Amino acid sequence: MLIANRGEIALRVQRACDKLGLQSVMIASEPDKELWYARQAHELVVIGGAPARDSYLAVEKIVQTAIERKCDAVHPGYGFLSENADFAQAVEDAGLTFIGPSPDMIRILGDKVAARARALEYDVPMTPGSPGGLNDEELVAAAEKIGFPVIIKAVAGGGGRGMRIISSSQEMRELLPRARAEALKNFSNSDVYFEKYIINPRHVEVQVFGDAHGNLVHFGTRDCSTQRRHQKLVEEAPAPLLSPELREAIHTAALNVARSVNYRNAGTAEFLVKDGQFYFLEMNTRIQVEHPVSEIITGTDLVALQLMVAMGEPLPMSQQDIKFSGHAIEFRMYAEDPRANFSPARGRITSLKRPTKPWIREDYAYEEGDDVSLHYDAMMSKLIVIGDTRSEAISRSVEALTEYKVGGVATTRDFHRWLLTSTTFASSPLDINYVEREFSPTSLEDLLLRDIRDPLHRAGVGDFEVKEFMDYRSLKYGHSYTVEVIHRKGGFFEVTPILFTERGNLKARKRYRRASNGMKAALDSLAKEVLEVVAPEELFQGVSVK
Repeated sequence: MLIANRGEIALRVQRACDKLGLQSVMIASEPDKELWYARQAHELVVIGGAPARDSYLAVEKIVQTAIERKCDAVHPGYGFLSENADFAQAVEDAGLTFIGPSPDMIRILGDKVAARARALEYDVPMTPGSPGGLNDEELVAAAEKIGFPVIIKAVAGGGGRGMRIISSSQEMRELLPRARAEALKNFSNSDVYFEKYIINPRHVEVQVFGDAHGNLVHFGTRDCSTQRRHQKLVEEAPAPLLSPELREAIHTAALNVARSVNYRNAGTAEFLVKDGQFYFLEMNTRIQVEHPVSEIITGTDLVALQLMVAMGEPLPMSQQDIKFSGHAIEFRMYAEDPRANFSPARGRITSLKRPTKPWIREDYAYEEGDDVSLHYDAMMSKLIVIGDTRSEAISRSVEALTEYKVGGVATTRDFHRWLLTSTTFASSPLDINYVEREFSPTSLEDLLLRDIRDPLHRAGVGDFEVKEFMDYRSLKYGHSYTVEVIHRKGGFFEVTPILFTERGNLKARKRYRRASNGMKAALDSLAKEVLEVVAPEELFQGVSVK
């Protein structure tokens, strides 16, 4: 088996090969060859330079490597060439087995308009939209008939690239040329279409599986609504807070999408859900990043099942054999800085502490000392937390993410910790725009304050907080004054200097408060001293000051 991918999914496929007694060969680019995942390869081939086009997207090189290493099959993982019908065809033309659906299935379902047309034949619910192949004015006319807002998508697209939400005819005329240019750049096809835009829906998907003998099953729902710019951040299974009737209807629709092309191997039917209704979005013709949560709640090795089906074996289970138990949440640990608008991070991992509990699974590719580059996807790891219930999985996730620490490279760990503090996340399903609306870099301020605990902190009783006054002498400035300390919930303090004037007490409660006349300079210097610098070193050892 040639594993035509990198990172944690390459290791995941290698483990499945080991389980079935299959030999495997892994490829790596020049900058990847020294990373931890590459060092775990049973056999490694350095296939090309850093640009993906020279390595992980180099079709001829990959196929030739598979032939030279006497492989029988190629597993594409996800991303890169996994949904490239021409690559699948090149593998088959070389006499090798492509681990996935046939090239024709990939072409049909990869063409969003063709996929919608097939699904409609099987009565799968979907949003109104346009066919492909229309010029700009025809698209505008069709959108005016259906009604705005609409969302423009690339016919050959995926992964959220090139999507544009349009609210008027004029805006559509202005943005269509850019949408076509982006579609051409990313997918070598400038054709676009539109769908009616559903405002703030959930994103729910179903893992399906078919074999060459006509058998077809599903492995339940996943909720993938925690997204940013159409990119998934957190996934969980089963999708919470769906009625049994709605869940079963979504299962049936997913199987019907697969039946429309006699689907084979692993695939995922994705839907938008809003107000008890659901609409077909697309079919992903590969194993998904989030497949572990489905594996956990069904006790099934989906990657090993991919290999078995590709070898011509029938599915070893019927739908009645698939039982669902527990709840699993997957957190994508990206090398991105949530304090800087999720900008990509790079650098060397100087320290790494992973949580190790029996209810944690982590699929990862990096270890301490590895360099994270900007050449490829920013995902470093997938942390999966398991519970008997969703509530237990959330509680355990808080503990796991508190223990998880990475030094040297910014990660999305604190974003995930912020999400877990949201009462909305805990009590109700999020919509796909929740993160864009609610999260900002300042969202992490209170979270980080809670990380700093001090033995002098006094916990209040019930809903009460503790307030006290202390005399403080500044060693830096040689001044003495009274400080008001409020012991806030969550383990942090709010410290305020109280200045005595001839007219009485004057509190500088916030750094933005300004005293009048001659007191202003004194207030500014003292407030800055106490609020920003002094307290951790001079007032309460280790205290966090807000």
